[in-house]
Amino acid sequence: MAGRFDPLTRTAVRGGRTHVPAGQGRAVGSGAAKARVWTPEGPVDLGLTLGPLRRGPADPTFRTTPDGSVWKASQTPQGPATLRVAAAGSAIHAEAWGPGADWMIEQLPALLGAGDDPAAFVPRHRLVHASHRRRPGLRLTRTGMVLESLIPVILEQKVTTDEAYRAWRRLVRQYGEPAPGPEPVRALDLYVMPTAPTWAKIPSWDWHKAGVDAKRSSTILRAVRVAPRLEEAAAMELPRATARLEAVPGIGPWTSAETLQRSNGDPDAVTTGDLHLPGIVGYALAGDRDADDAVMLELLAPYAGQRHRAARLILLAGHTPPRRTPRMPRGDIGRL
Repeated sequence: MAGRFDPLTRTAVRGGRTHVPAGQGRAVGSGAAKARVWTPEGPVDLGLTLGPLRRGPADPTFRTTPDGSVWKASQTPQGPATLRVAAAGSAIHAEAWGPGADWMIEQLPALLGAGDDPAAFVPRHRLVHASHRRRPGLRLTRTGMVLESLIPVILEQKVTTDEAYRAWRRLVRQYGEPAPGPEPVRALDLYVMPTAPTWAKIPSWDWHKAGVDAKRSSTILRAVRVAPRLEEAAAMELPRATARLEAVPGIGPWTSAETLQRSNGDPDAVTTGDLHLPGIVGYALAGDRDADDAVMLELLAPYAGQRHRAARLILLAGHTPPRRTPRMPRGDIGRL
């Protein structure tokens, strides 16, 4: 599985936050933009909430800027869109461009965790309590877009994070399209990921050049062929959504959980089958670095209904077992 840590800082990647510079983002001011100001009921940390949507520091679909803005380019049900969000006091200011702009603006509260209920979470361990208390702005995002999360997760199957991120960057830039918007948006060099029909047309040699083996590319091809059916899972409860995704050969519990955590914002979609997570949870909660999935699920049982949030708070706490084996070697089948 893709590594969960930054190779230099050893900090959690999926559990961690994306750094958003302090500041009040300035509106681009284009007359073609759709704009909205939304005031959440509680604090929202943009870096913590939107961070899981970023696939590495050079993700062509995601940017942060020094003025405190977060930019996200997406392939929405209504077409490509670029979204800018920035915090200004207790309010969130947003602008969107492109055919999918209306959809993105309508989706804004869900994207920033309006459907999440942090009050339902009750810490049961000292470490979890401390991590929870330090992060009042953590909200679980709900993008409402399954394929946007599913494809990069498939790319992360059984390879290092660097390999998966490199493949995502190359394929999005080669087969995606520049994100819509005026000149200030184009200057960010944002890209919208390819549509389902475009993913289906990528030739085998370009998958190979991107470092994607036949097993992962075949899984993506099977998924995009039934994309409309998979997108329906965004409106389903977790068991039905999981079954819908896992009906596609090559999509198992790890892939479905990592996808639904983002597309559905489900607080209980705990990741099983991961190379690192059971040992991290076991070490943090019971001092057991050799914990397997069964032990992890037993330790997380007191958080039933909120197991994903608990696991994420554990990752954010950074209490990880010392490394005792070499890192998984990086590979690049594109050079073969």
